[in-house]
Amino acid sequence: MRIGELSRRTRIPVRMLRYYEERGLLAPQRTPSGYRRYAEADVGRATLVSSLIRSGLPTRLILPLLQDDRAAPASGDEEDADEGELVALFTAELARLDSRIACMSLSRDAVRRHLRLRTDH
Repeated sequence: MRIGELSRRTRIPVRMLRYYEERGLLAPQRTPSGYRRYAEADVGRATLVSSLIRSGLPTRLILPLLQDDRAAPASGDEEDADEGELVALFTAELARLDSRIACMSLSRDAVRRHLRLRTDH
């Protein structure tokens, strides 16, 4: 499918899909005339990327999440340091997401209570 169809199916603007490609989050094939061609699996991938970005996850952390066939890290010191840094970043991000979820849950509960008070009359 072409970028316009992917945009319609995912409700993600074409400009954002191009941005995802620039960041390495989507990798469409190219036709001989240069048009992007997306696979059916790109619908789910683009939707996941959009969701992760909306939740505040930085794109530098999204790419490792998307790498399904990632090789096990080598045992060299530099690779271990990179992996350790990545683990620290993901740990901090998980704590941030947990905090946002807790805050949003409190807000949801307050709105729910408010609605219940207004509709129980």
